Amino acid sequence: MPEHSNAPLDGITVIDFTTLAPGPLATLMLANAGADVVKVERPGIGDEMRIYGDAFGDNGVTFSILNAGKRSVTADLKDPADQDRVKAMIAESDVVVEQFRPGVMSRLGLGYEELSETTPGLIYCSITGFGQHGPKAMVAAHDLNYVADTGMLALGDCGSGTPSIPQLLAADLAGGSYPAVMNILLALQRRNLTGEGAYLDISMTDCLFPLMFWGLALGWGSGEWPHSGRQLLSGGSPRYQVYRTLDGRFLAVAALEERFWQEFCDTVGYEADPELERKSPNEMIRAIGEIVKARSSDEWRSLFDGKDACSLIANTLEEAVQDIHYQSRGVFDRQIESEAGELINALPMPIVQTLMKHDEVPKKVPKLGEHN
Repeated sequence: MPEHSNAPLDGITVIDFTTLAPGPLATLMLANAGADVVKVERPGIGDEMRIYGDAFGDNGVTFSILNAGKRSVTADLKDPADQDRVKAMIAESDVVVEQFRPGVMSRLGLGYEELSETTPGLIYCSITGFGQHGPKAMVAAHDLNYVADTGMLALGDCGSGTPSIPQLLAADLAGGSYPAVMNILLALQRRNLTGEGAYLDISMTDCLFPLMFWGLALGWGSGEWPHSGRQLLSGGSPRYQVYRTLDGRFLAVAALEERFWQEFCDTVGYEADPELERKSPNEMIRAIGEIVKARSSDEWRSLFDGKDACSLIANTLEEAVQDIHYQSRGVFDRQIESEAGELINALPMPIVQTLMKHDEVPKKVPKLGEHN
């Protein structure tokens, strides 16, 4: 069992039936806040993410950074003896997180209704793409499908004609992991007040819509629904735009407020024309594009250094990880350890340092069934 840590979720036990990304990231956040997370995996195979990507010890790197610090037990959920063993674990736990299709856990005798009879204070969280009910509840899909179905993908081509594949797993993480953690914490707080357990139906597609609040406000308020390349935040404004530099890099401009916009125009040497901006923003975008394309990214970095213009050269991920700002904040200071003793950076957590569980040694990646 984990040592006392004074972390906010110290003493909370989570039984984790999830795989891939949404559930594992959610339970990783809970583990980093002090919860004891027990990952239930298939005998012999385990979470299929164990074999994805480059190796880190006996497991893939992706699995390792999403599951370090958890415990691993194996169980055949179709075997009655293993079902009983799992039910006994859940009876002594606080939270269950599962990611199967609707109805699967109930058919296995591990649904909320059955478990809550013996563990009435149980917090039971189900993460699915389309939720537990509705015409699309059983539709098979992945992140790209979810962002497409909710209208998010269509806003992403910025007028180029074809939406680009998002590099952020918006549905899995912003629509799945984060809402799951938030609702689990809310349910635990309510249980502290009332003793009640809760069933949490987390639909990743439902949870994407708040991320598009500006588009919903536009559509509901004016009847003019957003389209890519037309609105302020969808590529239709010179103030919120990506411009190519001489060396093929990109300048990201988000100079929305007038003071930032004026600073931007002064820096690049462009005479702002409010009337032209209103009538022909695309003409302005082309003109500014030609100006930006005349200088290298290093030149623009130097010119914008110290300016309040909301304009930055787009970093590669490698550059961002090495950036002195994130290094100075200790974003990548923590490490995890493989079973062979190898070390790698831990996944940064959206948890402030004072609420994190701090261990003197790096968290280890669990072997399959290590804690049976």
